Amino acid sequence: MSQTRIYVDADACPVKDEIYKVAARHGLPVSVVAGNLIRVPQDPSIERIAAGPGMDAADDWIAQRAGPGDIVVTSDVPLASRCVKRGAEVLAPNGKPFSEASIGMTLAVRNLMTDLRSAGEVTGGPRGFSPRDRSAFLSALDTAIRRIQRRN
Repeated sequence: MSQTRIYVDADACPVKDEIYKVAARHGLPVSVVAGNLIRVPQDPSIERIAAGPGMDAADDWIAQRAGPGDIVVTSDVPLASRCVKRGAEVLAPNGKPFSEASIGMTLAVRNLMTDLRSAGEVTGGPRGFSPRDRSAFLSALDTAIRRIQRRN
């Protein structure tokens, strides 16, 4: 099995710095994927990818590469669903894991909220990102890495 890689859906990811620190501690490579090039630390284990201007270019790039033994960090539910189906561990930036058991309902709720918004319903947005979310993410990422390492 190849080395675990962390894929980051980077355009709106609030925990990139935390990912870099945890990855460095575990010696794991990171692919930071966005539509355009974004700034990343000068580190040979951190790869930055400009997937291109297409609507889902970054998502497609990640979904084509992530698989068993990898970790994907995204708040994009359709991307999470694609990566879970390919066997990757998937975490939201607030630490919430996406799994085979949860992704169907998560996708259904997302689609319902999209339909309500397009029909003119005011549904409010997601709550703000908090220090508790950051802490939960760090714990979840560490747990996911240890779980993968135990399997290998």
